Amino acid sequence: MFKVFVATFILFLLAFLGMSLGYIIKRKSIQGSCGGLSNIGVEKVCDCPEPCDARKKRMAREAAREEKLNKNRIV
Repeated sequence: MFKVFVATFILFLLAFLGMSLGYIIKRKSIQGSCGGLSNIGVEKVCDCPEPCDARKKRMAREAAREEKLNKNRIV
């Protein structure tokens, strides 16, 4: 059982090392191959015509945070 654990750990470690080396050498992030939701015509994750209350609250918080950041911007 321990040998299987060690072998699996080493396999995952090698995969992680390979991906990190690819990023370091090419400076290119890992990407999916299908293009995501925009490939099938969905512009946003929540594709409802009217956002729900929780989404409206989240959007208001994000807008307030963005406004505060822009207000306190040094440069």
